[in-house]
Amino acid sequence: MTRSSPRARASSRLVTSAISVALVGATAGTALADTAATTGPAEDVARSAAAAGQHRPTPAAPDFFLSGILPSGQMYVYMRDGKGGFDAPSGGYQWPHFRLGVSIDPDLTGYQDGAYHVMDDGTLNLWRYGRLKKVATGWGRYNVAFSPGTLGGAKHPDLLARDKQGILWRFQTRAGGSLAPRVKVGSGWDRFTQIAGQGDLSGDRRPDIVARDRQGALWLYKGTGDPRKPFASGVKVSSGWNRFNKLVATGDVDADGHSDLLARDSQGALWLYKGTGRAAAPFKARTKVGTGFNQYRDLF
Repeated sequence: MTRSSPRARASSRLVTSAISVALVGATAGTALADTAATTGPAEDVARSAAAAGQHRPTPAAPDFFLSGILPSGQMYVYMRDGKGGFDAPSGGYQWPHFRLGVSIDPDLTGYQDGAYHVMDDGTLNLWRYGRLKKVATGWGRYNVAFSPGTLGGAKHPDLLARDKQGILWRFQTRAGGSLAPRVKVGSGWDRFTQIAGQGDLSGDRRPDIVARDRQGALWLYKGTGDPRKPFASGVKVSSGWNRFNKLVATGDVDADGHSDLLARDSQGALWLYKGTGRAAAPFKARTKVGTGFNQYRDLF
């Protein structure tokens, strides 16, 4: 028997999850963002698995899906096409009362294998293997949540959340998806309007994050490897980022071994900032990779 790749297994679990949720009561939506979703889940899995062969994903430069949530709660998923962009969307299933999403790689394989969902009532659920599992309550206090990877070398990634007072908290995830007690890792993060990060941006194999301030400047926060103080002081990367209303990181979009950054502008165009692996200049000039993304109320 031929063993499937981690990417194919992860993609298959995504499709299984989509089908199981759809059967619960969701209906397929219309075609989205640039082109119609004319291919089925099986074709998407096969094509994406083949495209992923350009560079083997790692936790420092992972291969995550780009997920978009419509106002209705329908979620569509974009897999990278192996050419620096994304395939046509697949999905058409719903997450009622969904507020925030956090893509994760629980076992640090380099491939997305689940997601945390923050619901309108403050419940935190883990979605994995086609099932939802309640993890915690009280998450209505947080207005940002994301997971850049493992910040201190643990076997499972960290989950970060910013509360309404601007305090950034770290949650160590566990094997079953539960969370260790939160640890405060910084204050004053309410000066930023966008925070994102997935993998290494500076070339040292540690997860980094970027944050945009109210003046439109983008700041790089390098990972330190110390879970008690996971980020070094911010370094300004560039200005003019207020043209975007959403920053999202899905890892290595163009399969070159460096994590990248995605940005959506006010017209709904999606731009790719390819990573360089250099802290002094972490991104190349932007490349347009899609349009019509303003129909989504959230991307993750």
